[in-house]
Amino acid sequence: MESLDWGILAGYFLVLISIGLWASSRRKKDESLFLANHSLRWHHIGFSMWGTNVGPSMLIASASAGFTTGIVSGNYAWYAFIFIALLAFVFAPRYLGAGVSTLPEFMGLRFGQSTRNILAWYTIVTIIISWLALTLFAGGVLIRQVFDIPMWASALILLFISAFFTMLGGLRAVAYTNVYQMILLILVSATLTIVGIVKLGGVGTLASAVPADYWVLFKPNDDPAFPWLPIILGYPIMGVWFWCTDQSMVQPVLAARDITEGQKGTNFCGWLKILDVPLYILPGVICFALYPTLKNPDEAYLTMVTNLFPQGMVGLVFAVLTAALVSTVSSALNALSTVFTMDIYVRKFSPEATPGEIVRVGRIVTLVGSIIAVVLTVAIDSIRGLNLFNVFQSVLGFIAPPMTAVFLLGVFWKRTTTRAANMALTIGTIFSIGVGVMYLWVLPAEKYDFWPHFMMLSFLIFVVIAAAMAVVSLADKSGKEYTIPAPVSSKTSKGVAVAWTLLAIVMVGLYIFFN
Repeated sequence: MESLDWGILAGYFLVLISIGLWASSRRKKDESLFLANHSLRWHHIGFSMWGTNVGPSMLIASASAGFTTGIVSGNYAWYAFIFIALLAFVFAPRYLGAGVSTLPEFMGLRFGQSTRNILAWYTIVTIIISWLALTLFAGGVLIRQVFDIPMWASALILLFISAFFTMLGGLRAVAYTNVYQMILLILVSATLTIVGIVKLGGVGTLASAVPADYWVLFKPNDDPAFPWLPIILGYPIMGVWFWCTDQSMVQPVLAARDITEGQKGTNFCGWLKILDVPLYILPGVICFALYPTLKNPDEAYLTMVTNLFPQGMVGLVFAVLTAALVSTVSSALNALSTVFTMDIYVRKFSPEATPGEIVRVGRIVTLVGSIIAVVLTVAIDSIRGLNLFNVFQSVLGFIAPPMTAVFLLGVFWKRTTTRAANMALTIGTIFSIGVGVMYLWVLPAEKYDFWPHFMMLSFLIFVVIAAAMAVVSLADKSGKEYTIPAPVSSKTSKGVAVAWTLLAIVMVGLYIFFN
C-alpha cells in the first residue's frame, strides 16, 4: 500500500459514508429500520442479495478453487438460480401475502408461536456465528495484515462502519450503499480478469494453458471433491435454506415495493450470480496458467493483484474487499436486529410498542449484537491450527436439512403439524449437527472412507428428517390447524416472465457449453 493506494481507499470510504448519509436522510420519521418502508426497487434487491452472499473470504477461496480444480466450483453459483426462482415464485408471494417482517413470524402463522420462538432464537444464533463472527474473522485477517493491528481492533473498525449504516438508516441505507459497493466490486474484479487474459495472450491461450477438465462443470462421480451426483442432490438442501429461508438473504425481498419488484430483483440477483465464475473463479484459473508453481492456492487472488495491478489499483482492490465485507455484515446486523425486535421484544415484551420505541430497540440490538460478534471473533482468532472458516463451510451442509424440511413441508403439505415441525427443529437439528460432528471431528472423513460425500450426506439427513416429519404428522390427530394467508396475486407480469425465461435459457446453455 503506497500513498496513492491510501488516497484511493480514503476516497472510497468518503463516497460510501456520503451515500449512507443521503440514504438515511430519505428515511421518514419513525419509519421502520427493517423493511425500508417497503420501498426497495429491483436493483436494490438484486445488489443487496448478491452483496450479502459475497465476502472477502469468498473472493479468495473462489480463486483458490479455480487454481486447483477449474470452474467446477461454479456449480455453487450457477445451480443457485433454480432456488432463487423458487424464492421468487413460491416463497416470496407467500411472505409478502402474509405481510411478515421476519421468516420466524411467517412460520409462526403456519405452525404457531412455539415454532416461531424456536426459529427466532435459531436464526439469531446462526446470524451471530456465521454471518457476523466468522465473516469478521475473515475480514479481520486482511485488515490486520494491512494496518498491523490486533484482531479485536480490526473487528471493531469493520463493525463500526457496518453498524453506522444499520443503526442510522436501517435497510434503506444498507441497500443503497450495497448498490455502490457491488458496482465497484464488479468493475475491479472484471479488470483483474481482463488484464490477466491479455497478459496470457487471449482466451484461446488460456483455454489451452490449463487441463481440459478445468472447463467442466460436472466431474465423474468418483471425483473426491466435486462428484456430480452429490452436487445434484445435496446442493438443493443448502440452496433452499440459503436462498429461500435465511433472514439475511430474504430480507430485501420482504422490503420490496411489490411482488413484481421482488421477482425482478431476485431475477437480477440470478444474473449477477453468473458473474461469480468470471469475476471470482476465473482469476484463479488464470493464475494457474501464469504462475503454475505457486505453492499455496489460497494466495492466487492476491498474487494476481500484486503482479498485474499498478500502484493505486492495490488500494482499490482493498476497497473492494472491504466493500464485500461491509455489505455482508451490514445486511446481517439488520437481519439480527429485525428478528430480535419483532419476534422476541415486540411479541413477548411490548406488543403495543410505538414505531419510535421499535427503532430504539433495533439500534440497541445492533450494538449488543456487534459486541457479541467482536468477542466471538477474538475467541476464534485465539484458536490455532484449525481453518475454522473452511470447516464452517462444510458445517453448512449439516445446518440446512432441518430448516429446509420444515419450510418445504410447511408450504407444500398442509397436513404437516406443529409437533412435526418442532421435532424437526429440535431433535432433527441435534441429529443433523451430531452427524456433522462425527463426520468432521470424531470419525473424520479424511481418515475413514465409509462416509459419503458431505453433500450427499446432507441430502440423506434431509430425507430422514422429512420422513420423520411425515410420520409424526400422520400420527398426530390432536394438533391445531393453522393456515397461511393467501399469496399475493399470482399473475406474473410479462416483463418478469421474459426475464426469468431468458435467464433459464442462458443457464441451460452455460451448463451445456461447459460439459
